[in-house]
Amino acid sequence: MEYRIRPILREEYGLLERFLYEAIFVPEGMPAPPRSITGRPELQVYIAGFGKQESDIGLLAEVGQRAVGAVWVRIMNDYGHIDDETPSFAISLLAEYRGMGIGTALMNEMLRILKSKGYQQASLSVQKANYAVKMYEKKGFEVVDENAEEYIMRCRL
Repeated sequence: MEYRIRPILREEYGLLERFLYEAIFVPEGMPAPPRSITGRPELQVYIAGFGKQESDIGLLAEVGQRAVGAVWVRIMNDYGHIDDETPSFAISLLAEYRGMGIGTALMNEMLRILKSKGYQQASLSVQKANYAVKMYEKKGFEVVDENAEEYIMRCRL
């Protein structure tokens, strides 16, 4: 499948709410939460005012003219927070585009950009049951903390 990865445009920042919803891991057999869940403060930290901080960087993956995935980072006090110098990842693909290498390509490009901007590391949080844990480990992320449900992972750049 042909796709391209490009910087997200300011007028496309509204797409991040959709991709934030798509990023929510839903275990097999469980119902998806309502879309309104993205309005919760602990999730709004990922998207509210995006583009206003120097650390706000976003990329879209497109198939044709359709945005099918996104990765964005910012320094924020989120689930994957390590410190105030480390950008935290959010990455998401529409369900029908998962498992095709697009997420890996998004991750690779964002890691490249972060390194070129002088960041020393990046972080993320991921549900332990999420199949994406393996992709993150292949990209060099390692578990630095955990709770009953999630890993906090870090990748040195």
